[in-house]
Amino acid sequence: MKGIVFNLLEEAVSIDFGEATWDRLLDDAGLDGAYTSLGSYDDAEVVRLVGVASTALQIAPQDVLRWFGRRAMPLLYQRYPSFFASHTSTRSFLLTLNSLIHPEVRKLYPGATPPVFDFDTSNGETLVIGYSSARRLCALAEGFMNGAAEHYREPMQISHPECMHDGAGKCVFHVSFKP
Repeated sequence: MKGIVFNLLEEAVSIDFGEATWDRLLDDAGLDGAYTSLGSYDDAEVVRLVGVASTALQIAPQDVLRWFGRRAMPLLYQRYPSFFASHTSTRSFLLTLNSLIHPEVRKLYPGATPPVFDFDTSNGETLVIGYSSARRLCALAEGFMNGAAEHYREPMQISHPECMHDGAGKCVFHVSFKP
């Protein structure tokens, strides 16, 4: 996993819970926390951080990931406003993940392996999004989607009827935008 993910996690935790909390999470996870944005780190490190955060906050690891994704979106906007500039809606933004945003991520962070999304746009009210990733961080993806909706100030509902954690080949999200 690229260091930028760890940098965003550190920033989100520090803003919401204080720098001492980040240091405590690192200590509890047995990690040194020296993450550079361009560096590559073992996926197990983020799993350990999420695990100790889950224990400390007494919430499920999937909820920690959802919080992180939602909380990271404004931080991503601060770093990369160009990713958001040409969009006026969450739907428009999400539909460019594979075609515009993730190719830029690969340029900025060589070796990055972002998830792959597929989209069914046949229903005007509900966007069906398929998520595939060996990391199986679907809760993080869901958090990012919620963070995008907050960024564009749109009410949105997400259901997750198929999940890789339940044996599905990919995760499927149904994303509904309400006027």
